[in-house]
Amino acid sequence: LRFPQKLWKMVESDQFRSIWWSEGGKCVAINEELFKEEVLGRGGPLRVFAMQNMKSFIRQLNAYGFTKMPRDFERSASLPEFLAEEAAASAHSQILYYYNPRFNRQNPHLLETCTRR
Repeated sequence: LRFPQKLWKMVESDQFRSIWWSEGGKCVAINEELFKEEVLGRGGPLRVFAMQNMKSFIRQLNAYGFTKMPRDFERSASLPEFLAEEAAASAHSQILYYYNPRFNRQNPHLLETCTRR
């Protein structure tokens, strides 16, 4: 699978607590510290991505057209997402928001058009 497909599967999965849909499925929210441990820290057959550090992961996001949203970006409208964000923020974790118009929960068919720059 290409990077966008792997990312989609992660965001859709209940297996990962460090990454989820935000803003009605238009942005990807990432709890940076938990993501480093839960995803990038995996080895062997459980490894999701080839990279092991956050800078490399963010470079991949940028290469596929994702842009970082400002920290004061609107909070999630749904209660579970809002509570997850609040819990993460209160644990002194930084939540990163990334947006790509072709990576949208309501339009999975657009994923095919999400290509590397």
